[in-house]
This record gives sequence, C-alpha cells and structure tokens, in this order.
Amino acid sequence: MEVFSISGFLSYCFINAFTPGPGNLLALNTMVRYGFRRSRFLLAGIFLGYYAVQTACAFMVYSLGSHFESALGYMRYIGAAYIVWLAFHILTSRPGGDHTEKAPSLLSGFLLQLINVKIYMFGITALIGYVTPFSSSLGVILATSFLIATMGTCATTVWAFFGTMIQGIYDRYYLPVNLIMALVLLYNAFTMIVH
Repeated sequence: MEVFSISGFLSYCFINAFTPGPGNLLALNTMVRYGFRRSRFLLAGIFLGYYAVQTACAFMVYSLGSHFESALGYMRYIGAAYIVWLAFHILTSRPGGDHTEKAPSLLSGFLLQLINVKIYMFGITALIGYVTPFSSSLGVILATSFLIATMGTCATTVWAFFGTMIQGIYDRYYLPVNLIMALVLLYNAFTMIVH
C-alpha cells in the first residue's frame, strides 16, 4: 500500500471514529449521568460491539455477496429508528440520575453497535476504498478491521472521559447540552436514511 493510501486511510478512519455518532454520544451521556464506575459495562459493550461489527464487515467485504446490499438497506432504517429513540432519551434525561436507576448494561452497548449503521458504513467503506484495491487476503482485511475497531474504541474512550470532565458544566447546563446531543443524533439518523 502506498504512503498516500495509508495516510488517506488513517485520516478517513480518524475523522469517522471521532465524529459524533450513536456510540460516542451514548458513552459521553452515560459517563456524565453515572460516572465511570456505573458506565463501565456499557462502555465494554460498545467496545465489544465495535469489534464484532468490524469483524462482520471484514467477512462481508471478503465474500461480497448479493445479499449484502439489501441487508444494509434494512439495517439503515432499524438503526435510524434506534438513534431517534436514543435522541429522545438523551433529550429527556436529567443530571445525576437517581442512584436506584439502573445504569445501561453491557448488552445495551453491544446491541447499539450491532445496529449502528455508521460503523458498518465506516468499516465497509474503509475496506473497499483503501484495502481491497491492494489485497483481497482475508488476513489483511481482518487485521485492518481490527485496526478500525481499535481506532473507534479509542475515540469512544475519549468521548466518554470528556464526559467526566464536563460533568460540572453538564449539571448546570444539561438542557442545552442534551439538546445539542439529541440534535446531532437526529442529524445522524437523517443522514443515515437519505444516503
């Protein structure tokens, strides 16, 4: 792979991983509301989901069958509906949550990623655009998918810990913060449907 292609691949992955998406925004919101101790299982679920989805992307790209396109089409609508629900949930959340309220689980983080069309499109586009022109080896495709998932996990970690830094601000200004996060999620859902 040429240096130009590697730099293009890395910049594409960086931008996609660090832009606000459902996983990053949920990690941020959960850390703000519950702190690290009560959020760690959700974060673990998001991370595991990232690796599962990118592994699935690797196999999809490797075998690139005719059913691939239609499956993504359906997932787009399911993912958009979930993102709209998530936006509503974030918009109506309040700081500090009551300590008897159950924090999001590992399963909820994992399931979010399974229907997060953004990371499917991220992985598939990166693999088709930057890897398969140089190698069709399953090992290379899987290794690249692992790298994509690792970059995504690092980005989600940054978003989550940013949540702990803004917790004091959030407690005072939670309405505008929630509104901004909900609007970004609605934008994600909209772009998912129109593309």
